This record gives sequence, C-alpha cells and structure tokens, in this order.
Amino acid sequence: MIRISQIRLEIDDSTDKLIHKASKILRIKPKDIEEMSIFKESIDARRKGKIEFVYTVDLLAKNEKDIFKKARNKNIAMTPPMEYKYPQPGDIEIDQRPIVVGTGPSGLFCGLILAQMGYKPLILERGENVENRSKTVESFWKTGRLNTESNVQFGEGGAGTFSDGKLTTRVKDLRCRKVLKELVKAGAPKDIIYSFKPHVGTDILKSVVKNLRQEIIRLGGEVRFNSKVTSLAIGNEKICGVEINDEEVINSEAVVLAVGHSARDTFEMLYEQGVEIIQKPFAIGVRIEHPQAVINKSQYKEFANHKRLGAADYRLTYHASNGRSVYSFCMCPGGSVVAAASEEGRLVTNGMSEYARDKSNANSALLVSVVQEDFKGNHPLAGMYFQRKWEEKAYGLGGGNYAAPAQLVGDFLNDTASQSIGSVKPSYEPSIRMTNMKNCLPGYVIESMKEGIINMDNKLKGFGMEDAIITGVETRSSSPIRIVRDSKTLESKNLKGLYPSGEGAGYAGGIVSAAVDGIKVAEKIIEKYKPI
Repeated sequence: MIRISQIRLEIDDSTDKLIHKASKILRIKPKDIEEMSIFKESIDARRKGKIEFVYTVDLLAKNEKDIFKKARNKNIAMTPPMEYKYPQPGDIEIDQRPIVVGTGPSGLFCGLILAQMGYKPLILERGENVENRSKTVESFWKTGRLNTESNVQFGEGGAGTFSDGKLTTRVKDLRCRKVLKELVKAGAPKDIIYSFKPHVGTDILKSVVKNLRQEIIRLGGEVRFNSKVTSLAIGNEKICGVEINDEEVINSEAVVLAVGHSARDTFEMLYEQGVEIIQKPFAIGVRIEHPQAVINKSQYKEFANHKRLGAADYRLTYHASNGRSVYSFCMCPGGSVVAAASEEGRLVTNGMSEYARDKSNANSALLVSVVQEDFKGNHPLAGMYFQRKWEEKAYGLGGGNYAAPAQLVGDFLNDTASQSIGSVKPSYEPSIRMTNMKNCLPGYVIESMKEGIINMDNKLKGFGMEDAIITGVETRSSSPIRIVRDSKTLESKNLKGLYPSGEGAGYAGGIVSAAVDGIKVAEKIIEKYKPI
C-alpha cells in the first residue's frame, strides 16, 4: 500500500475530497484508487482566520509499484507493516491457568491476548462488574456513602472507566494499534483508529469493557468479581498462587499483578511479603474548571462551536521558579469533576467526560511535580503516605461526607478564602465547600500553581479568569511506587512468576500505554509456556 501524508482539507470540506486530492498527488485518476483508508487525522489551527484538517491516508492503486517509483514527493511512502503479530508459544507445560489480578486496561488486554492464544486465564477483580459498579458510583456521588471495594478506582474497567477515555499516548508501538482495533471491535467509535486525539467517553467505555470481558469468557477465560487478592502464596522465591478474600487459595505459577495506581492495601501486602518496591515521583494538585465556551473561543477563535470541531481541549505546561513542573493533565472537555475517593476519610478528585463532551464546563487537573525528597522518608511506600496526608486534609477542609474544598481562581491568586461561587457553576458532587486551598496542599505546590495559572493565561486566554473554580485535591495522576521487575522477563526482580504490569506497578501512564504493557506481559507468559 501507499501512504500519503499532509493532505489538507478546509474546515467545511467533506472527506470525500481525499480521494481526489490523493489521486492528484499521485498523478493518477481517482478510479485507479481501488481502496483508501484514513490512517491519521489532525487539526491545524495555528494560522489566524484559518483551520484545516490534516490527513495521512493509506491506499491501494493499480500499478502501485510504478506509481511509487515515479513519485517525487517526500509525503509519499510505502505503508509499513501494521498488523500485530502474536508471539510463538513456549514449550514448558503450565500446571494451572495464568491468573490476572485487576480488570483495568492492563489486566483486560493481558487477559484478552492470553485468551486469544488459548491460555484460558482467570481474571480476578476486587470490585463489581461494570453494570453494578456504575450504580454504586452514582450512589456515592449523590449521597457520599463510599464503597471502599467498588468505586471510581476499583471495579471492572479500572479508573479509566470513569474518565474521558482518552487514548492519546506517546508510546510508539504496533501494539497501540492492536489496542485500538480491539476497542473498536468491542464497540468503541471507529474514528479512534485515526483520530489525532482519540477518546471514547465514559458512557461508551462501560459497554466496551463489558464486551471485552465477554470475549475473554467466550475464548475460555474466566472473570470473577468481588474477588480481592489478600495474600500471595510463595514457595522457594517463586509465586505459587494467590489468596482471595482471606479465605480461598488458587494455585498458579504465573500471576499478573495489574492492580492500578490506587490499590494501596495491595501495595502494603506486597511490601510485607517482601516483594521489591521502590518510590517513584508523581504529581499532585487540583481540578480547574472553566466554561467550555471560553476554551472554545480561546482555541478556535471565530470557528468556535463549528460542528466539525466539537469541544476544544488544551495541554499546557510551565516550569516554575522553584524548579517544579506545572502542567494540565487529563483535560476533559464538556465534562465534570468527580469524587474519586477509595478510602474512608480521604478525598480525591478526577475528571470525566461522556463521548459527546457536551456539558457546560471544561475541566483539567492542574498538577505540580513532587519527588522523593518531598516524601520525607526512605520507606518504599512513603509517596503513598504522602498522598494520604493531603487527601485527609482535603477531606477535613471540605467538612466531611466527601464534600470537596473549592476556591475561585481570583481568590486563589490573591490568597483569599472564597465565600461563594461566581459565574462558573462547579460540577463536583456530592457538594463543595468554598475555602482556601492552601490548607490542603504543600506551600511549594500552591506557589507553583499560582505562577502556572498566570503563565498559562498568557497562552490560553481565559485560563486565569477570576470566576474559574479549583476543586481539590488531585493526587492519583500516577502510581507513587514501582514494583521492580526484570527488563527481559518482566517478572518481579525477587519473586519469579509474578508479573507487575500497568500503571499501578509503575510502568504506564494512561489507558493505551497500560493496555500495551499488559500485552507485553502476556507475550512473556506465552513465550514461556504452552497453551492450556
């Protein structure tokens, strides 16, 4: 196939024009193109008064080799291999089926690849299936009654299920395309395959993860919910199996640990059982919320609200005078700020959008980097304890029952406690309490954010608007630990047969990268063992 990049269309042009533009570039007739698909779509809004869609397409044409030989254009190339290749199974007999702990993207895709290759994995999830989990989470948002085993962090689909479902990644790996194709097969929108900023939305993600689960079961796997791994069975420095809910032991010599970044009780269990864990830097901060119309206008100017553009997003960074990075993270256009706690008496926020991204507000995490020196200790779990400290302060500042502390940006910059909301209606449930955010975050984080907001307002007009509202705290941007693993086998450095995987283990930073890491771990198990 031939790949052509940098094909530009005006904002009101139909994609039907792509075939004509491609044929003109190749100096052939449109009828000579037998098949064409979009490989990538992006938006160029850099020029004043002009917005273009930029495409890369793959096509089959008559006399393809002759056409390519005659091409004198740097934007024309032969399409590289795109299909995922399954690994060659090993020759060691496996006595029991592999166990995968966790049904976030890492666990689901590890389980899916194992199931597709005939290994009939057992997948264990401490929370509920996505149908019941959704009801439990909705109840928490309305009432403040938290289920510590099934919530925004725990349950089928992992933390990403209640998010914007962003699929952007900096990982350059063919496995990424495998992930996207499997998501489409499971019901995700087809445009995620080629969109520059693909997203699924929490409403569609719920059915997608359910369909992935059903496919794993169809292929011979098993998925158990309300099944928390409370201990590892260990013998001769090897994994022998896992204990579920302090009562049932299931044997296996291959256990994948894909537990997510909030499985703190699991981290403590692993530390107590001697699994090697180290500290890892991460970031903390708040959610900042603006009217979506302000972001649209700032990003798209006179094209704001054009039907082809949808809700605008942003990605902002700043290097503070104290040396810390300040940046937006997990930006949710047309979305909501949500309560994301998983422990009693500790408050956490996150952001969520549905596929349509049609709510009134835009929100994003506004984060500041923190490093090991900030944790005040060498304990492997010191970063986790650091998170807990500020979550407890936020819970207290909010007044209990998971009401969140909040403050207007104008008051935040002037170091004044807010008394009431302005023109931006906060979306957080169950409720907020207007206060001063300096009482639930470290001073260096507060000062960094102040500098960041002022700088970011210069890049994105309206970012520093006085009535914009910040809600705290956001502490779960990534895992505070790394479970050390061998770079070749991907097994735990000091416990053979245990495969740490995904974001919670410290090896990923988003839905796609976590899924890719799960696939890599599945491949290592496949390369070692025969199918069941």
